[in-house]
Amino acid sequence: MNNFNLYKSLLVVLLGSIAMTAQGQQASLSGRVTSVDGEPLGFANVALEGTIYGTSTNDDGVFRISKIPAGTYKVLISFLGYEAMQKRIELLAGQAMQLDFVLEATSNTMDEVVVTGTMKEVNRLESPVPVEVYNPTFFKKNPTPNIYEALQNVNGVRPQLNCQVCNTGDIHINGLEGPYTMVLIDGMPIVSSLATVYGLSGIPNSLVERMEIVKGPASSLYGSEAIGGLINIITKNPEKAPLFTADVMGTSWEELNTDLGVKFNVGDKASVLTGVNYYNYDNLIDNNNDNFTDVTNQERVSVFQKWNFKRRNNRLFTLAARYYWEDRWGGELNWTPEFRGGDEIYGEAITTERWELLGQYQLPTVDHMLFSFSFNTHDQNSVYGDTPYLADQKIGFGQLTWDKAVGKHDLLVGSALRYTYYDDNTPATGGEASDPNNRPDEIWLPGIFVQDEITFTSKHKILLGLRYDYNNHHGNIFTPRLAYKWSITPTDIFRLNAGTGFRVVNLFTEDHAALTGAREVVIAEQLAPEQSYNVNANYIKRLYLDNGGSGSIELSAWYTHFTNVIFPDYETNANQIIYDNLDGFAVTKGLSLNADLSLPNGFSFLLGGSLMDVSTEEGGIRERQILTERFTGTWSISYKFLNNKLVADYTGNVYGPMRLPLLGELDPRPAESPWWSIQNIQLTYRGMPQFEMYGGVKNLLNWTPWKNQNEPIIARSFDPFDRGVEFDEGGNVVATSGNPNALSFDPSYVYAPNQGIRAFFGIRYSIQ
Repeated sequence: MNNFNLYKSLLVVLLGSIAMTAQGQQASLSGRVTSVDGEPLGFANVALEGTIYGTSTNDDGVFRISKIPAGTYKVLISFLGYEAMQKRIELLAGQAMQLDFVLEATSNTMDEVVVTGTMKEVNRLESPVPVEVYNPTFFKKNPTPNIYEALQNVNGVRPQLNCQVCNTGDIHINGLEGPYTMVLIDGMPIVSSLATVYGLSGIPNSLVERMEIVKGPASSLYGSEAIGGLINIITKNPEKAPLFTADVMGTSWEELNTDLGVKFNVGDKASVLTGVNYYNYDNLIDNNNDNFTDVTNQERVSVFQKWNFKRRNNRLFTLAARYYWEDRWGGELNWTPEFRGGDEIYGEAITTERWELLGQYQLPTVDHMLFSFSFNTHDQNSVYGDTPYLADQKIGFGQLTWDKAVGKHDLLVGSALRYTYYDDNTPATGGEASDPNNRPDEIWLPGIFVQDEITFTSKHKILLGLRYDYNNHHGNIFTPRLAYKWSITPTDIFRLNAGTGFRVVNLFTEDHAALTGAREVVIAEQLAPEQSYNVNANYIKRLYLDNGGSGSIELSAWYTHFTNVIFPDYETNANQIIYDNLDGFAVTKGLSLNADLSLPNGFSFLLGGSLMDVSTEEGGIRERQILTERFTGTWSISYKFLNNKLVADYTGNVYGPMRLPLLGELDPRPAESPWWSIQNIQLTYRGMPQFEMYGGVKNLLNWTPWKNQNEPIIARSFDPFDRGVEFDEGGNVVATSGNPNALSFDPSYVYAPNQGIRAFFGIRYSIQ
């Protein structure tokens, strides 16, 4: 027995020695995970690939992994919304290695804070209203001179050109035309329906923090024009912006775009962010040989300044202003400014000047009360051939909201007032300002709204909303909505939204302006406001892979029914646009899928696709909407190599056939567009401190709408003043021996950008 106790004691000593030796050979790894801006990333995943060793960062982004056997490992760092990172390390026995990681934001923005869906700051996953978020990293994958063009890679959103000559356009969301899309800047309806394309041009990209997109009616919060969807451009907080940024890009078509941003403090009470954008294109290109410019010559200047004032208790007070000036023209190649407005050489010239002011002021009250306001003035001096279009529009907006949480209820109550003044020189407003019959259009739109977000449990949340507006032309308008969110699991979320939207009469869109020179505007009757009824289902699946990768899959289905649709009829009379309320209804329905994935090996993917059906029915006859595709797809594939110093981006889109606006039964041009795609590739080098260099090729396939088409895109481009066209008493074109297809000059037959393949190169510089 004594021998047994001796052996037992020796064994305990031996095992203890082995354990102490092993512990002495173990190592540890610690460090901090932050974003590029220096913000700590709490709860980021830190793991050693192929082992059981791993942890998460704390609120300060700090992590520590202890008792790691000596050896060579691959460290995987991942955080949702940021590009995963991997780094190979060698740990020696007893070593305590300190290693920090800096992650860059990706297109995956699942954990972004959003405000658009509910007018409150909320984590995107917690919002009962589905909101898509796109940050500057997404737009840098395919750099463009303006936000309007950048939207071409957003699934379900398409920039639509409305005129081959002047290149004005609007934004389609889920197949709905521009007047159904509301554009906001920092939550303010600063962009009027007259100026969608101008509102999205000239905003310096360096000042954009993110872009939030809601697909479907949002009139219960935002009122008129948010009938099909809205785009909210969120600008940067001056306190968090870099001290200085510069982004200069040029193309082989001789385009030049410059973005500058600078931040400074005014004492200790205010910080100021200023951005300047300058764009110039002055190059005559006619690759389709129709004697018309393929792309308008443009020059624009935009200056944006935002002030953020420091107040007690961190109450909000921001003030921003923007000045925008642009001069563009397109037309016959021998057109010069002295022919502006004449009938010798055809040209479409547009000079635009805009002033914008917007701000937010949180009242010094115990409860959260916020006053928001904006004002903009838009002056447009245009000529379309020998037809002038002179427009003056002013919009004032004010809104007061009260935000209060009571138990399980999160209440938002608000009142808003919007005033719109519009005058032009067309018969629609009585003629020129000097005409005694001139009657500018004035719309007062006061409204009140209430919203209650009820949290039943951690998994179930419901939102109830109701808005009442009074229009001085149309009377009372009610827009209710309902939203339900079910957190099935921590990685699975289902949302169901139902609601209504409305749009008061506003004919004077960019579509109207682009066609003024070719067609007469006819208002058939006293138009009623449009209304929409929408149901939208949304499912999100978050993905966490064993190798440290992360991503998400998002599936949406929608159905929207429209009544009192304001229908622009281009086909009854080739020389007129006849506006009328549709004696029937319109429907848009479809499915969309977005998928993104970020892998630690350097690859990231963002894929999207939408199937949609947009149609009108009148008198029992169903017809597809003009210029609306049945299928759209987008993609962005990126790869980092050379220790993340070099990034390759491959982006693109593909569109299915669209029904095109013909001039009559004899028009020989195709009634449908073909399948078409715009694809781009880019390389970005980030190996120098504070500098980035990027370059690549846009429109790799050299796709243009006139390619593989025998008939010209612009009808009778050789006779833009219709001197060889005969009309009957009703204004319809008569077929003659010189005009057997009964055509008149028409630049509205357009469905895709007319700009072919081109190389680009740019340099970015920033001081944090």
